[in-house]
Amino acid sequence: MDEKERHYLAGIDHFGEDRFDQAIEEYQKALLIDPSYVDALLALGMACHHKGLLDKAIEVTQRAVEINPNEVMAYSSLSMFFQEKGMIKEAEEWQAKARMLSWKQELGKEPQ
Repeated sequence: MDEKERHYLAGIDHFGEDRFDQAIEEYQKALLIDPSYVDALLALGMACHHKGLLDKAIEVTQRAVEINPNEVMAYSSLSMFFQEKGMIKEAEEWQAKARMLSWKQELGKEPQ
């Protein structure tokens, strides 16, 4: 396991214990090593959300979308963050994008 993963997993542990400040710190350490680490960006967004830092949550989650436009969880998270900010139109737009991407991915799978 490399250093960025250790920080990410430490963040997950902190998050699970509702220690959001420490989780944010660990995710940021992982991102210093690899700024394109999408899992750390998504986790950071959720930790920020739980701290009430919705603008920061939106910022880092949008960065995850820029890096990986096929990450359905990012779109769903953005929808939730915008909804909590009372920005319903934006929330619905992000949710529609999540739904479309999910359908597209489902249609692209091989039949069993």
